[in-house]
Amino acid sequence: MSTPGRPGTALVIGEALVDVVIRPDESPTDIPGGSPANVALGLARLGRDAELDCWIGTDARGQAVRKHLEADGVRLTPGSEGAARTSTAEATIGADGAASYVFDLSWEPPYPTRTEGAEPPLLVHTGSIAAILAPGAATVEKVLTDFRATSTVCYDPNARPQLMGEPAGARAIVERLVALSDLVKCSDEDIAWLYGIDTSEDSALQSVLSDWLKLGPSVVVVTRGKHGALALTASGLRLEVPADPNVVVADTVGAGDSFMGGLEDGLWSEGLVGADRREALRAIDAATLERIVRHAAAIADITVSRAGANPPTRADLEA
Repeated sequence: MSTPGRPGTALVIGEALVDVVIRPDESPTDIPGGSPANVALGLARLGRDAELDCWIGTDARGQAVRKHLEADGVRLTPGSEGAARTSTAEATIGADGAASYVFDLSWEPPYPTRTEGAEPPLLVHTGSIAAILAPGAATVEKVLTDFRATSTVCYDPNARPQLMGEPAGARAIVERLVALSDLVKCSDEDIAWLYGIDTSEDSALQSVLSDWLKLGPSVVVVTRGKHGALALTASGLRLEVPADPNVVVADTVGAGDSFMGGLEDGLWSEGLVGADRREALRAIDAATLERIVRHAAAIADITVSRAGANPPTRADLEA
C-alpha cells in the first residue's frame, strides 16, 4: 500500500518508557509507551520513516520498548539506550476509561547525529515531559532550533503537572517551544493548567491559541474530548470538527498522541512538510485543513476504541 507524500524521515525526540497500567480489579500490566514514542509508532504504522531519539536502558523493560518500536519500523538514534534503567509511568484507568499518571523517570537524551550525506528530516516532533524535564529539555530545544532551517517543527505540550512544576515556569518553556514550531497541538486540559482558565469559555480558549499563533506557528489545534477539536491558523481560519458520538471508548491512553501523529501524517500527505513548504503551510486553505483534522480524529477514534496506546496502520484506517 503506497504512502502519500514525498519520501523523507520524521525525527521524534522525547521519552520512551513503560506504562504500568492498572485497571480496576486487574493485576498491573507493563506496556511500552511514552507520548513521543507513541507518536513515532503511530507515524511508522502509517508508513512513515520514523526515527526516535530517546533515553532508555538495556534492562528488560528497555529491551521490551526497543522490540515494541522496532516491530513497526521505528529506529532508535545512537546513544538512546544509555540510561541506567528504563523509566516508568504508572497509569491508573478509571471507570470512564480515562488514565491518570504517576511517573518515575530520568531524561538525558543524546543529541541526534545524522549519517554523513543523509538528508535532514522533513519533520521534527517533540512534546510532553521531554520538553520540560532537565537536563534533557535543553537538548530538545537545541534540536528544534537547529532543525527549523530544514524541517517542519511540531510540538505537543501534553502537560504533566506532577513533573512540570508550577504552571508559570512551565508556561515560559512551552511558549518558547511554541515560537519554534510550525504546528502545535494541545488539549483543553493542557491550556487550563498552563493558564489557569476555564476552557469551556470559547473566548478564553481562543485567546490563548491566538496568542500562540502570534509567536510563530502556522496552525494550532486543541482537542476538547467529547466536544471535538478546534483549529486556528495564522491566516485567520477557524475550524471546528465535532467528536464522533458513536465511538465506544476502551480507554484514552495514547489518544492525543495518535491525534498528533494523524495531524503530522495529514500534513505529509498534503505536501506540507519540510522547511521549503513553510509558506505553503502558512497559506493552508480551509478544505485542506479540514481533511487533515478529520484524518487525525479518525486515527484517534480507532486508538480509543482499543486498550492501550495501539494506533492504527494505514490499512486499518482505510478499512
